[in-house]
Order: sequence, then C-alpha cells, then structure tokens
Amino acid sequence: MPPATLFTPLRVGSVELRNRIVIAPMCQYSAVDGRMTDWHLIHLGHLALSGAALLTIEATAVVPEGRITYADVGLWDDATEEAMGRVLESVRRWSDMPIAIQLAHAGRKASGEVPWKGGKHLAPDHPNGWQTEGPSAVAFAEGWHVPTALTEERMGRLREAFADAARRAARLGLDAVQVHGAHGYLLHEFLSPLSNRRTDAYGGSLENRMRFPLEVFDAVRAAFPADRPVTMRVSGTDWAEGGWDVGQTVAFAQALEARGCAAVHVSSGGLAPQQRIPVGPGYQVPLARAVKQATRMPVVAVGLITEFEQAEAIVGTGDADLVALARAILYDPRWPWHAAAHFGARVRAPSQYLRSQPHRHRDLFDTGE
Repeated sequence: MPPATLFTPLRVGSVELRNRIVIAPMCQYSAVDGRMTDWHLIHLGHLALSGAALLTIEATAVVPEGRITYADVGLWDDATEEAMGRVLESVRRWSDMPIAIQLAHAGRKASGEVPWKGGKHLAPDHPNGWQTEGPSAVAFAEGWHVPTALTEERMGRLREAFADAARRAARLGLDAVQVHGAHGYLLHEFLSPLSNRRTDAYGGSLENRMRFPLEVFDAVRAAFPADRPVTMRVSGTDWAEGGWDVGQTVAFAQALEARGCAAVHVSSGGLAPQQRIPVGPGYQVPLARAVKQATRMPVVAVGLITEFEQAEAIVGTGDADLVALARAILYDPRWPWHAAAHFGARVRAPSQYLRSQPHRHRDLFDTGE
C-alpha cells in the first residue's frame, strides 16, 4: 500500500513540516492582563508532544483593546513577551515541534465574557469591558455596544501594533506568524461589506475593502524575519446574503500570494449573526479547494476533520495541502499517533513514552535520536 499523504513532509517557507497535520490556534481564556500563565505551559506542552507537524499559539492580541475577552493572551509589551517567553522556553526543552503564533485584533467582537461564564458581550462600563472599535460604527448584533469607527490615524497605530508584535514574536524565536483575518474579527470586518460601511479608500469596492488587511499583512511581513514564513487565516465565506464569499476570498488569497504570503488557512463564518452554516464533516473543505485551485501556496483545510481516512482524503486528493485540528486534538491529544498507527506510518514521540507503543505497532515512534 502506498504511504499515506498525511504523513509525507511539506516545506512552508523555511519551516520543514514532518507531516500534514497542524494544530489550529485555540483560545484558552486563561491569561492575566494578556500574560500567559501555567495553564498555557500545560496546554501547549502536551500538544507539543502530540506528533503533529506544527503548533499554533492561540489568537494573540496586538493591543489590549483587541482581545476577545479580558482573559486573552496578548503580545503588546515587555510583560506579555516575557510571560510568553517563559512558556516557550519550557515547551522547547522537551519538544522540537515548530511553533507559530496567530496575531489578532477582535474588532467589534472584542470585550466579551469567557465562554464558560456565558460568553456575552460586555459593555464599556463593565469592570471587564471596554469600548470596541471596528471599520464602521455598526454593532455585531442587537444588544451589542456600537464600536468606534477607526480613523486612519488609529489604523496606522494598529498596523504598527501588528508589526511590533511580529518583532516580539521574532525575538521569542517563533517559527512562523499567522495573521488572523477570519471569524468576524477586525481584518475580516474590513473585508466584508456587511460590517464595512466606510466611504473612504478603505470601503466600498473589493479593492478598497482588502486594502487595510493587506497593509497589515505587509507590515507584519516586513517586521518578521524574511527567512521565516508569514501566513493568513481567512473566512472563506460569511454564509450570509450580501457578505464576503468564496470568490472574494480567492481574489484576496491571490493578492496575499503576490505579497509573499507563505500559506493560507481557510475557515469560515463568524461575522454575522444571520449566518446559515451547513455544518457537517469537512464542510469547509470546498472553500479550501477553491483557494488551492487558484493559487500556488500551501492551503490548510479546517473544520470538523475528525477521522483518519477523512483527513487523508483531503490531502491525498489535493483539496488542501494540510489539515488543521482544533477540538478534535483537544479531545484526543494523541490523534496523530493513532492516525500514524492506522496508516502504518511513523510519528515523532518523546523517548519517555517509547514503552507506550502497542506491540502490534512496534515501529510507530520516531524519537529523532
């Protein structure tokens, strides 16, 4: 039987990936004033032993106002950088898995409660809330506070905040940066005509709506070392009438590729409460396929990818180059081990766990020694 494509290597920029399984960024809502805590050491540490090819740090705010909740991770000053550095130092002591970071600003969807306390929007006068900002003074949903429309001066400061966070990420030795342009957060808000009602050079036409996200990408690309990749996460569609769609996503991906984007991670939705998402296994794969067919850069598919054969089919048929796991790998942090055993492949594992190999899979683990 030919080897599974899922366990073949792939190079993304300067980063060598051992297989096609990447860990998507997943918010943990466990930071204090933007600073990582011991929870992040536990969380990232055990995922770094999973056998996946790449670990991506959760959506990391570039300014305090850009956090989804008051408990989000940030990378906007020396204190947040130092806290992240302590976590990374410990993780790297026991794992050589490449680590990326997703840089983000939540826009009008910022200032929220943590999910296990209801996740509701918090008004500016709430002790844990603040005034949100976005491309236009249009609230996300009924009952949400209206964001302040960004001035061009403030947009310039935010571009520099993304660039500064990228420089901090470089100092921390992170292998790659992903710019968050999906899920209804700030850069996605500029892209979608449902949230971008501007009448200046940043609103109206597709070219204008893409302008600020592309400027942010350019700023991050210029600030991060040229030999390390910068990628983008996008929502392939708003799943809402009159919103962002896959055709516009393809145009945006092509513009990113022309600017040196190393890969694009295709998700969907999150911008409009009236979205109608046809949720099911691999429901976002057609969006990744459309971008893959229109560009040459690696494309990541994500969303309800849970089964081994399902993941193999996605990369084996060329619908995408990589699959990203999120909730599936939280539920089963050894998913890559089990997939490798299923396909008769090998996977990286720590020497301390060698004795856990089942007898029938005695050649499963590669310790790198």
